[in-house]
Amino acid sequence: MEIVIGLLIIAIGSFCQSSSYVPIKKVKDWSWESFWLVQGIFAWLIFPVLGAQLAVPEGQSLVGLYLDNLSRSMWPVFWGILWGVGGLTFGLSMRYLGVALGQSISLGTCAGLGTILGPVLLNIFFPELNALESLTFAVILGVVVTLVGIAVIGVAGAMKSSSLSEEEKKQAVKDFNFPKGLTIALLAGFMSGCFNVGLEFGKDINFGELTEPMFRTLPATLLVTLGGFITNAVYCFYQNSKNHTWSDYGKSGVIVNNLLFCALAGLLWYSQFFGLSLGKGFLTSSPVLTTLAFCILMALNVVFSNVWGIILKEWKGCSRSTIMVLVLGLAILIISSFLPQLL
Repeated sequence: MEIVIGLLIIAIGSFCQSSSYVPIKKVKDWSWESFWLVQGIFAWLIFPVLGAQLAVPEGQSLVGLYLDNLSRSMWPVFWGILWGVGGLTFGLSMRYLGVALGQSISLGTCAGLGTILGPVLLNIFFPELNALESLTFAVILGVVVTLVGIAVIGVAGAMKSSSLSEEEKKQAVKDFNFPKGLTIALLAGFMSGCFNVGLEFGKDINFGELTEPMFRTLPATLLVTLGGFITNAVYCFYQNSKNHTWSDYGKSGVIVNNLLFCALAGLLWYSQFFGLSLGKGFLTSSPVLTTLAFCILMALNVVFSNVWGIILKEWKGCSRSTIMVLVLGLAILIISSFLPQLL
């Protein structure tokens, strides 16, 4: 029963993340770099700090925890900086492919590489931890099935690209460009996988038995998102200067509206990793699912992002066979979340 609860919590977090781009559409009269930075302040700083506080027992502090583990704490920040590059290109993948297809390819690549690279890189730098022991046959199979589901959805995207006229493509996604979007989405997925690498490197940065199991990865999550914020802030400030959009932050007529929807977007986005931490707390009886939790989260993100893609009519005008291939891919992804537990 605890395993079901854990997976359900991860699914709820996934649904929230997949919905996080909807509030952004309500942001008014701001350039991309301005709203991206402001929602990032909420998503990568404010809410992660609040979440990490749940892992701090009475009489202790986050600052003290990080100082006591200073050398280890730098690793999650480093991987977070690389993940930040993935976050920037992730937005571009949706620009050229749409919410559904862009998230599918990016998150699919992220799911597979993030799950495998975490233990592999941790073993390279800290071989005494025997991190490779977590990559069992069931874990590898779960990753493979996830990637198969992503590939099937990619086929549906290719079928969509070939079956629609240029005018129909632009109606669904204004800047639709499958080859360009595919390249960017693969890069975004590769770099985004560094998030789980950061979590692996920081998984022991907590207060041990003094912290509830469901909160133990939240201090590491904050370190990774801090690294990502650094990357995104540098780029957004550069774009503010280049495009002369500093004035966005002083537009009094829209500031309350934009802060509200940026905060909502940030909260929804952070919910995925808050839910991941809580969900892992219920999966401790299954080492396989604990290792695969990140992959499961990304797979469910793909499922829910395609649900939003259907709602936003990004698949409108596609043939029946294209929709059937899409549904098949989604079904495989759902199965991948439970298959390892059945072995």
